[in-house]
Amino acid sequence: MADMSTGEPLPRRALHRVEGLFDAAFGSENNPFHFLGALTVFFFWVAVLTGIYLFIFFEFSIHGAYHSIEYLTHDQWYLGGIMRSFHRYATDAAVITMTLHLVREFILGRYTGFRWYTWFTGVPLLWFVILLGITGHWLVWDKLAQYIAIASSEFMDWWPWFGQNMVRNFLTEDTLSDRFFTLMAFLHMIGLPVMLLFGIWFHISRLSKPITNPPRQLALGTLAAMLVLALIKPAVSHDFADLGTVPDVLSIDWFYLWVFPLIDVTSEGFVWAFLAAATLLLAALPLIPRKERPPAVEVNLDLCTGCGRCVNDCPYDAVSLQQRDDGRRFIHQAMVDPDLCAACGICVGACPSSSPFRRKSELATGIDLPGLPLEGVRDTAARRLSECTAPDPVIVYGCDHGVDVTALDEPGVVGVSLPCIAMLPPSMIDFALRRQGAAGILITGCAPCDCHYRLGNRWMEERITGTREPVLRLRADPQRMLVHWASPADAGSLHSALHAFRDRIRGLSREAS
Repeated sequence: MADMSTGEPLPRRALHRVEGLFDAAFGSENNPFHFLGALTVFFFWVAVLTGIYLFIFFEFSIHGAYHSIEYLTHDQWYLGGIMRSFHRYATDAAVITMTLHLVREFILGRYTGFRWYTWFTGVPLLWFVILLGITGHWLVWDKLAQYIAIASSEFMDWWPWFGQNMVRNFLTEDTLSDRFFTLMAFLHMIGLPVMLLFGIWFHISRLSKPITNPPRQLALGTLAAMLVLALIKPAVSHDFADLGTVPDVLSIDWFYLWVFPLIDVTSEGFVWAFLAAATLLLAALPLIPRKERPPAVEVNLDLCTGCGRCVNDCPYDAVSLQQRDDGRRFIHQAMVDPDLCAACGICVGACPSSSPFRRKSELATGIDLPGLPLEGVRDTAARRLSECTAPDPVIVYGCDHGVDVTALDEPGVVGVSLPCIAMLPPSMIDFALRRQGAAGILITGCAPCDCHYRLGNRWMEERITGTREPVLRLRADPQRMLVHWASPADAGSLHSALHAFRDRIRGLSREAS
């Protein structure tokens, strides 16, 4: 029996278990845990589009705002009411997916090193979304909005530089005006959404081919669930705000308004200190190194042709092309930004010079990992195959973030782990079958749509199927190769697939003899 222990921390193992349950229910290609960031953006656009419809009927006045929302909720329930519920539940869902996205990235360690910028620029987005929700509740101008408005003003009054009491000057029966209310509407409908949109752009600006849309099935399923929720439990308002009374019983939206009950049970100063400390802690997390960062890839100009494949395949835009000035016949050369490089090796697998079919024993490539050169990967596989005494040996190529293939202790199974499976050039598969004496090749890695380096298993699949360069030109029997993606929590699935694959290889060997 293979040892599938990964030695992962408990939170990461628990996360993989939960995601495994969602994989079983929805399939990895539609697992919401694999698209939390894209779902957050999707909910933002749902809120924007439904907000435009609400804006058409909205009246920018103290009394008109409440009554226009009531009209949409009750008189036009069949469309306006549903739009309001969609608007409300989309924003609540965005908080859920955004929080889960943050927690998941933290558990998986995706916040430091080359990922620091994406994490750091994601922190302000938390507060943009919270402010959007607070101002949205304010615009309804019911008793809950009254509570929010007064509590927010008192919260701001804690700072001495305001120089006046906001509640006394803006939120009394005599001083509250439609003009102040229009200002809040501008913040909610234009100011904050534009800032959030720019924030999202900064957040993903260092990612190559960012996924900002969830799969169609997941999006449609989410909309269907929201429609059912809108019909069963539509969003409704409290009674109209009355600044002459104190609201007694309120239904709090805990996704956005949790800060106000916290103020009630503590103090404004405590909450300001708590929010500042939490924000600084989140922003400073990338400064806490988890482990030593591997060295970035290096370009070998003697073999670099400037083809641009490494540029096209890099998930983090760490590789670029620049004009060549060394007098060689090629026009461009690859350049690597070490600060952006993830040391995943995907560019190595994309390089056309990364072919083991050459007369020289040395395997030099146009771009390579100094900590794990491709020649070392080839030689490691060859050495382990030579040490294998069982008949019909099978090589299992995996990645460091999927199932630990080096821990497979079955006789006749050789495990070789790479930083990312896409570091493996497709030609290495044919080479292992034709030149190294392997009876079969099993390719594995992270779960589908959940590559640790975002695009690795996707690029590998496209290379194998011939839709992406470099394509696999398999001259050996195709039945001797198998691709099976599996997360660390799905080790049992990989083990079963390996057993079935080895049975198939033995059958092919018997037929050949």
